[in-house]
Formats: sequence, structure tokens, C-alpha cells
Amino acid sequence: MELIKFKNVSKSFGKIKALENVTFGVEKGEFVFITGPSGAGKTTILRLILREFKPDSGEIVLDGVDILKLSETQIPFFRQKIGVVFQDYKILSERTVRENIEVALAVEEIPQENWEGRVNQVLKLVGLSDRADLFPNQLSGGEIQRTSLARALVVNPKVVLADEPTGNLDWETADSIMDLLQKINKEGKTIVMATHNEMIVDKYKKRIIKLKLGKIVSKEEPRQVEKPSQKVENKEEPKRLKIKVEEV
Repeated sequence: MELIKFKNVSKSFGKIKALENVTFGVEKGEFVFITGPSGAGKTTILRLILREFKPDSGEIVLDGVDILKLSETQIPFFRQKIGVVFQDYKILSERTVRENIEVALAVEEIPQENWEGRVNQVLKLVGLSDRADLFPNQLSGGEIQRTSLARALVVNPKVVLADEPTGNLDWETADSIMDLLQKINKEGKTIVMATHNEMIVDKYKKRIIKLKLGKIVSKEEPRQVEKPSQKVENKEEPKRLKIKVEEV
């Protein structure tokens, strides 16, 4: 069953064609990489799914909803289906880890009496239970990104959109974030991740939608062989999270 469907979608910003006649689908429970160089249109696809703006033409459906027909008042409720993880985190520096996660619940107007249980669950999920009362300047880059992921998950979304979530992280930290995303995906969450990191794409063998200058140039099944020039030395296996993913 397709959770996300793009059909002949085009979008321009002035004279720049960000997307041109893009068609693809994402199955419920799938993990898909959207790849391509900077300016290829990866982030535009994610922003269209979020209904931050409309395409110039085409059709976009998420969970059976034609999102182009949504009214302005319907958009906030629609976005409850979506969790977002950004490359630059979008974390509030003056709030603790717990408070940053609670912001998502406040925005979605979740009753406050439900906050503590939800927040504690996602903190355990991402391995930050002992960091809940710390501020961002007291955290590592990987811990900040885990906070961002916890905030995305606390509203129990149908799909997680990850925009270059490992872009500012070293390999070992990025590897642990990818491991966490895989665990979440295996528990049923659909994940669409935009990345230009070929090492990530080669190691974590998922379906690939490759863009160039706003057009889809290939739709590849998971890669079976790593490129020798990009293979990561495995002198020490990165630490794996041993936290069971629970439904939020």
C-alpha cells in the first residue's frame, strides 16, 4: 500500500526549476533514500510533503489524502501525520531536552496530562533518559540529533522525513543515528531520508530515488555491493543501541 504518491509533480522558484515531472511512490513501512547533489530537489520534495507550499502542477497524496486540496486550517492537523528531522537540528537552545520534545506536543495541542508518558517513552527510545534535563550546549552533536528525532517521534507520526540528518556528524555518530532510524523503521514507521552521503547509501541498503536538476534519473533497488573506494574500515564495530522500539 502506497503511503506517499507523487504524480507528475513540478515546482519552480522564479526561473529555477526545482522539480520537473516527478513521479514516485513510497510504500507504508518502507525506508527510502532520496539522493542527488546539492540543488537536485531533495529538500523541495520533503517541503512539498509537509505542504509548506504547493507544486505548480501534479498530484501529491499522503495516507490517502490529496494534500493539495487541504485548506489552511486543515494543514496543522495534517502535519500530525509527519515527523521531521533536520540537518541543523532546529533545537531551541534555551530549553532542555525534555522541553524541546514537549514543544512538539504543545504545537499539536496534545493534552498536557499526556506529555510525561509520551516524552519518557521517546527519551528511552533514543537513549537520552539520563540527558532529559540538560541543555543543548551540554550535549554532543549526536545527542542533539537524537533529541531532534525524539521530538519528531513523540507525536506518533505515520512518516518520518529526515533531511540530511547525518550531515553534520562524524561517521561513528552518523552510523548510530542510522542504526536508530533502522530500528524505528523495523517497528513500522515509514522513513523518507534525503542524503548525498554515498557511504550511508552504500552501507544501509534501501531503495534509492536519485535526482539531478529536479528530475528523477533513476529508481534503484537496494545496492548489493559496496564501492571499494567508499567502503568504511571496520576496525571497531560502532556501538549499537539495544533499546526496543515501542509504539509511541
